[in-house]
Amino acid sequence: MTALKSDFLNTLQERGFIHQCSDFEGLDALAAKGEATAYVGYDCTARSLHIGNYLTMMMLHWLQQSGNKPITLMGGGTTMVGDPSGKDETRAMRTVAEIEANKESIRGVFAKVLRYGEGKSDAIMLDNAEWLTRLNWIEMLRDVGRHFSVNRMLTMDSVRLRLEREQEMSFIEFNYMVCQAYDFVELAKRTGCKLQMGGSDQWGNIIMGVDLGRRMGTHQLFALTTPLLTTASGAKMGKTAQGAVWLNADAFSPYDFWQYWRNTEDADVGKFLKLFTTLPMAEIRKLEALGGSEINEAKKVLATEATALLHGRDAASEAAETARRTFEEGALAETLPTVEIARGELDAGLGVLNAFVKAGLVASNGEARRQIKGGGLRVNDEPVTDEKMALSANNLTPEGVIKLSFGKKKHVLIKPA
Repeated sequence: MTALKSDFLNTLQERGFIHQCSDFEGLDALAAKGEATAYVGYDCTARSLHIGNYLTMMMLHWLQQSGNKPITLMGGGTTMVGDPSGKDETRAMRTVAEIEANKESIRGVFAKVLRYGEGKSDAIMLDNAEWLTRLNWIEMLRDVGRHFSVNRMLTMDSVRLRLEREQEMSFIEFNYMVCQAYDFVELAKRTGCKLQMGGSDQWGNIIMGVDLGRRMGTHQLFALTTPLLTTASGAKMGKTAQGAVWLNADAFSPYDFWQYWRNTEDADVGKFLKLFTTLPMAEIRKLEALGGSEINEAKKVLATEATALLHGRDAASEAAETARRTFEEGALAETLPTVEIARGELDAGLGVLNAFVKAGLVASNGEARRQIKGGGLRVNDEPVTDEKMALSANNLTPEGVIKLSFGKKKHVLIKPA
């Protein structure tokens, strides 16, 4: 790659965001002039986005910081189809009402890292349902479908990998890449959009859009993807005992979010500081150079800065203080994540296995049993040794809660309602 001229691509390259680009030189020239209007699409398959989405949100953030215009595209239309990428079976079909509810729940998170408005580099939000749901089937086949080669579509990873594993692919899923490509062309016409960004698994779909734009007479379009997010140990990033790391506070609390980053593997601290915080690179280099026990201080900075960006500085500071009191002073911090249960459940005797599942600390009774055998679960800081133990009002602390712990760093309070 030749020396880059634009702040945008220089920042992404320095921070480790770049995996593939269709034309570095052409995109670099556009971005240097502030003309690289770009979008990322977000399907509404759940009520919250997750860590993988956060990565592309940060790409849009740095795009805006360099004077270019970001577009967040809500997938009100494509969610009805379902992206087959990385899946062995058809995604569950959601009703229009479910999609609308998810869309409304998701909307607010983007304003955490992007500035919306009417200015040249202010972000805008659109919804592909606006055009996809109005398409006439025959006109779509004539005007758009004729530009697609089925031979080529069969070579795309989202299709090829499914077929190689001899898993059925529905006709509606096969059309997902057509819808995504058409989105790119539609945005190019409506907004002057020139760039689509996404994860590495979206490369084939994005390139389809670049090619469709050429065939349908738009200005030149560009593709840019980010690497698959993995930890130093090779695990796919973004999973915990509680499930996915969601971005909405009501789905994954600021405290849990802070703890997620605090538990980062030593070898990942520098990478995640670059990807998920806005700290200057000079400061990041100092933090990632720390060794021994000092790396824990860098992890706290990562946790606080990543949480502050998404949930605000006050929430990040409260999470850090809760962790300090809980781990360094051994105090029962009332701001720990809390799960309410019916008073009747406690009066009847709440099985300890069920309690840990309800708290989200383990995924199943079987996992709870395994953790008990390994000494990994505690109630009010006392190890659980009997899997048939039942929690009752006798286990309530003076604060009126029961503290459940998984290992040294994961704690949840059970509170009778």
